[in-house]
Amino acid sequence: MPISVHALAHRPLTAAAVAEVVALPTVPTPPDDRALDTEMQQRGWSWEHNLVCDSIRTGHAHVLCTDAYVPFGCPDARHFLVFGELYPVDPDDEDMTNGPWLYDLMDDWQQLPGWSGRRPGTTEDCEAILAQATSAVTEHLGTAPERTILSAATVVEPAPALTHRIWRTPTHALVLGPASDNGPYGYLTHLQLSYTPLTCASELPPAGDEDGLAKWISAHVDW
Repeated sequence: MPISVHALAHRPLTAAAVAEVVALPTVPTPPDDRALDTEMQQRGWSWEHNLVCDSIRTGHAHVLCTDAYVPFGCPDARHFLVFGELYPVDPDDEDMTNGPWLYDLMDDWQQLPGWSGRRPGTTEDCEAILAQATSAVTEHLGTAPERTILSAATVVEPAPALTHRIWRTPTHALVLGPASDNGPYGYLTHLQLSYTPLTCASELPPAGDEDGLAKWISAHVDW
């Protein structure tokens, strides 16, 4: 069986975790740092600075990245919930120059509470994780994805081509799929749920416009 990733780690996404992220723009903004700390503690959240710079480890043990310091009550903020991490095979790194230290970083992900991993992995393994996550998003939203597309290498590179799924609310886009790692290293790939304002890009391109859809996805999943 062909290898598509050197290592894969994940924590299953749940409808409760999706609901928590979707509610963030409407949660009252804490008035000061003490109130913010109290809100974090009540949720079982903690600050995370190693896996992804200046992120949050949620009570569900996923990693939440946001472009706002305070993730609550900011309808214009972009939120990215990472529930999987993979070290893709890079054809330009045939001698595995990056292998030793990237495996160490994958260990950090795999050792999170409730996470599991495998080495090596395949595209089918990654797609199974995304399919399970799709069920969680669908369960919470009560609707199937509006659009499903196999990602091109231009969306995430290097990485195997994986499926992106898109839902929309009146104000936000939910995009489930692979995304470039914006942590302190940049060689890995996230499996994430992006919850971002629809204003990140113009109206969803029509079916069949794969180049336009790839650009629309990139505008909503990158930060």
